[in-house]
Amino acid sequence: MKLYGSTTSPYVRRIRLWLRDTDYEFVNMDIFAGPGRALLKEKNPALKVPALEDNEQIVFDSRVIFRYLQDKSGAKPLSWQQENQLTMIDAANDSFVQLMMLKRSGIEQNPDLLFFRLQLERIETLLSVLNADAEKGEFSQWDYPAICLFCLIDWVSFRELWDFSGYPALLALWQQHQDNTGVKATDPRI
Repeated sequence: MKLYGSTTSPYVRRIRLWLRDTDYEFVNMDIFAGPGRALLKEKNPALKVPALEDNEQIVFDSRVIFRYLQDKSGAKPLSWQQENQLTMIDAANDSFVQLMMLKRSGIEQNPDLLFFRLQLERIETLLSVLNADAEKGEFSQWDYPAICLFCLIDWVSFRELWDFSGYPALLALWQQHQDNTGVKATDPRI
C-alpha cells in the first residue's frame, strides 16, 4: 500500500496514525506546486490528500480511506455517534483549513463578513459539542475518532489558528497523547 499526502495535513496524519502497525509506503509531497502537485492530480482528481493506493485500487479522502481499511481488516464498524463525531471533527477541520488558506492568500479575517461569521460560528459550536463529548469520556479510547480529534487540535495549535483555553477537555485530550510514539513520529513540526 502507498499513502500519498503531506506531513502537515491533519487528514493524512490521522491515516498515518491509524496505519501505525501496518506495512505501507508514505509518499510525502508538496501538494501546492511542482512534481507533488502533478502527482496529486494523477492520483486524486479531487486534488485533496490523502489518497491510498492498494494494488490497483485508489481510494480518496481520509474518511473513505478509513472505511476501506476498516473493511479490509474486518474491524468493527463505528457507531452512529462516532460517525457523527467524525462529521463534526471534519467540519471543524474544513473550516480551519479554509481560514488558513484565506490567511495565506492575504485575506484578513473579518468577523463582520458572512463567510467568516459562518465559519467562526460553526467552529465555536462544534468545539463546544466535542468538548462536552470529551468531558463525558467519549474519546477516552485511542480509536479512530480520538485520533482524528487529536489531529485536529494539534494541527490547529501548530498553525496557531485558535485558542483552546475555553475547551479544557479538548486540551486534556491533546496533552494526554503528546508522548505517544506515533504522535511524535508524525509531528508536522519536525
